[in-house]
Amino acid sequence: MQPIAMAAVLAIIVPLSGMVWLAFTGDRIGLRNIRANLGTKAAGPAARPKTREQLATLTRKMAPVGYVAWLDKQLAGAGRPKDWPLGRLVMIKPLLALGGFAAGLAVFVVEPSPQRVLIAVAFVVFLYFAPDLLIRTKAEKRREAIRLELPNALDQMLISVQAGLGFEAAMARSADNGKGPLAEEFSRTLQDMQVGRARKDAYLAFAGRVDSPDLRSFIRAVVQADTYGIAIAKVLKEQAQEMRTKRRQRAEEHAMKIPVKILFPLIFCIFPTLFIILMGPAVMGIIAAFS
Repeated sequence: MQPIAMAAVLAIIVPLSGMVWLAFTGDRIGLRNIRANLGTKAAGPAARPKTREQLATLTRKMAPVGYVAWLDKQLAGAGRPKDWPLGRLVMIKPLLALGGFAAGLAVFVVEPSPQRVLIAVAFVVFLYFAPDLLIRTKAEKRREAIRLELPNALDQMLISVQAGLGFEAAMARSADNGKGPLAEEFSRTLQDMQVGRARKDAYLAFAGRVDSPDLRSFIRAVVQADTYGIAIAKVLKEQAQEMRTKRRQRAEEHAMKIPVKILFPLIFCIFPTLFIILMGPAVMGIIAAFS
C-alpha cells in the first residue's frame, strides 16, 4: 500500500478509535449528578462526559426528527436497555458508519474498481443501520413474549379480582408473581400511577410502549370500563377468553403454514439427494452396459 494511502487510512482510523473508546467508557454522568446534588465535587476529569454529551446532542440534531422519534419508540418496545440509551445509540451510529467508510476505503485503496466502491457504500449503509436492526429485532421478540404471556396474566388478574382485590392490586399481584417483560411493564405502569400520573394516561402510555394490537385492545377495554363504570371482572373474563382464542388461532395458522414452508427445502434439497441415491447405481449400470 502506498504511504499516502496508508496515512489517509490511519488519519481516519485513529480518531475513530478514540471516539469509540470515548463512547464505550463508563458512564459517569449519573455519578457526577449525584455528587453535584450532594454538594461535593466530582473526582477525575470531567471533560469526557461533557464531550460525550455534546457529541450526542450534535448527532441528535443532525438526525431527522421523525427518525429519532421512531428510534425512541423502538427502544421503548425493547424495554429501554440501560446500556443503550437513546443518546448513546444516536451517537454510536455515525461512528459505525465512519468505521464502515474506513474499511471500505481500505478495500478500495488496495485495488481501485467500481465494484470496490459499491462494497464501501454497502459497508457504510450496513454499519449505520445495524443498531436499528438489532433494536427492532429485540423489540419484536419482546412484543411476542408479551403477547404470549398476556392470556395467563389476565387469568391471574381475573382470579385476584374475583377474590376481592381491586384492579391495580390485581395488576401488582400479577407483576409480583410473573416474570418477563409483561411483569416489568405492569410494575412500571403501577409506578407511574404512584408518582401521580392519571390512571388513563398510565394505561395509554403502557399500550404505547408495547405497541401490540392485543394489548391495545385490552387497555382500550379497561379504559372504557373505568370511564363508564363497567364491572372490571366481566371485562377481564371476556378479554382473557378472547386472548386465548387469538392465541389458538395463531397456533393453527402457523401449523397450516408448515407444509408450504417445507415444500421448498423438500424439492430443492431432499428430492435431488434421494434421486441420486436411488437412480445413481442404475444409471451407472446402464452406462457400463452400453459403453
